[in-house]
Amino acid sequence: MKSLKFQFLLWAPAGRPQETNSELLAGDIAASILRAGAEGLVLYCRDSGSRVRPPSPWLRREEPYCALVDVWAGDRKTAGKVESILKQAGYRTAAYQVEESVYTEYGGNRHSQSRSWPDGSRSPGVVSVNLLERPDGIARDEWIKRWHGIMSPVSEKLQPRTRYVRNLVLESLTPGSLGIEGIVVESWPSKRHVENPFLFYGSGNVFGMLVNMIRILRAVRSFLRVSRIRTVMMGEYFIKTGFGKSKK
Repeated sequence: MKSLKFQFLLWAPAGRPQETNSELLAGDIAASILRAGAEGLVLYCRDSGSRVRPPSPWLRREEPYCALVDVWAGDRKTAGKVESILKQAGYRTAAYQVEESVYTEYGGNRHSQSRSWPDGSRSPGVVSVNLLERPDGIARDEWIKRWHGIMSPVSEKLQPRTRYVRNLVLESLTPGSLGIEGIVVESWPSKRHVENPFLFYGSGNVFGMLVNMIRILRAVRSFLRVSRIRTVMMGEYFIKTGFGKSKK
């Protein structure tokens, strides 16, 4: 039977340092999730290596999420166990069942080589975790068509991403959770590739940068309201995967 994918957005208890949070998630909490029956596990969390201004400004008054936990499991019962583990560790959670589509894997374009680091290690570079809301007036099928058929190809052509994973929300599992319909994870070679607009928009001159910036903005606005995008920069930790080198 094919594994189901679940994603958990996390908000840490007040006062918990980022480093403590990332160590807990990648250590004891990850071990508990695997014992609960998770077949695959990837963590994204704010850490010292991801302290960089996100490409989309945070325009909301709400507290930014501190982590995203990706879990693959055979049934929703396991997802419930994982959510209980996270809550017992003090996190506020929002859980979703999603359908994953990997647009670009490490080594899939000129910006990176195939993954060579083992499970349990932090991935190179930084990751932007983006939450997407479907605007009123755009049917879901059309929204997905624009996301997959316009946004993804344009950004892949112009920007220096090393990995790009799209997660379509099938169902929210947490009452009162954020009304999002997509979760995008984008990996970048370094903090500099996010901070430097010439690198981020894929051009070595001002004119080319501005042209590419306009192209990206048009693609984004074809299926999203820019002011409604939530983006947090994080570090990536493959804990248990079916690709790359496994931890011995």
